[in-house]
Amino acid sequence: MRWTPASHRGDPFYKSWHAAELLLWVAAIAAFFIYPNYLPLATLVVIVALFALSLDLAMGYAGIVSLGHAAYFGLGAYVAAWLGKYGWTEPITGVLVAMVASGLLGLITARVVARGTELSCLLVTLGLGLLLFEAANKANDITGGIDGLYGVVIAPVLGLFEFDFAGKTGYWYSLCWLMFGLLVVRKIIGSPLGLTLRGIGLNKKRTAALGVDNSRALTIAYTISTALAGVAGALLTQTTQYVAIDVLAFHRSADVLTMLIIGGAGYLYGGILGAAAFIILQDLLSGMNPIYWQFWLGWALVVIVLFLPEGAFGSFQQLVRRRRPKLNKEQDRA
Repeated sequence: MRWTPASHRGDPFYKSWHAAELLLWVAAIAAFFIYPNYLPLATLVVIVALFALSLDLAMGYAGIVSLGHAAYFGLGAYVAAWLGKYGWTEPITGVLVAMVASGLLGLITARVVARGTELSCLLVTLGLGLLLFEAANKANDITGGIDGLYGVVIAPVLGLFEFDFAGKTGYWYSLCWLMFGLLVVRKIIGSPLGLTLRGIGLNKKRTAALGVDNSRALTIAYTISTALAGVAGALLTQTTQYVAIDVLAFHRSADVLTMLIIGGAGYLYGGILGAAAFIILQDLLSGMNPIYWQFWLGWALVVIVLFLPEGAFGSFQQLVRRRRPKLNKEQDRA
């Protein structure tokens, strides 16, 4: 399915660094000191934010809606687990291997996704996710099945910083990888490839008529997107030193799609803010009502979609754009 990308003229972050970004990263750093007891949850937010950022590259910029992005997330998680379980315990290279594995799977499927119709894109991504989930469930000796894969050993980062239950090392480690993913996506969307992707999202027939190889551009973007999803999956395994089969479950794909819609697809920080809002809201509601928390979460999502159709970040940018002409007129009158 082709998602019509948002107009990036209102996004101050996609072309160059903006002063407001400093506040977001200061808040991320301050969270480490202000909420030391919630670092495992904060680490999960950072990892899922990277996952949402990877989907945003495919959906928000390339215009490809994926219902099976958990396949690449889960593959990255299992690759990191197999490496840690069978002797390759160095974390950074483990993430890189997982990234390559997920990227290769993305490259194999990208041609079908890029060239297919809207319905075929949905079916291919959904089918891939279901196939990998069932394969992992059947291959009990390799994946651990429904019991998950135990015995994952991850060495200290750079030989100095051990992963602990408090989540201190995991938080900083994941935050660095989120910055890496952000730099990659920013570089892409600010490049000629990014301009091509926005053109394809607006009118793919016109870009084809201009001589643009739509399939190639979409394949590159989708492959990089899946590779970043693999990084997020590997981080989840390394910070918990365990992997469960639900990393491949459909709800992972549905949740990250929801996060992207909440934050605003096609905005550099939309998926990141959407992931933070979704995870924190989920934690608060489940703590208030462990039985019916999903009912209230559903209501919250409906309200967000009704009143913020472009997502929280996108709607805020639209409000700023509406206010700017008014302020300019008032200044001209003065």
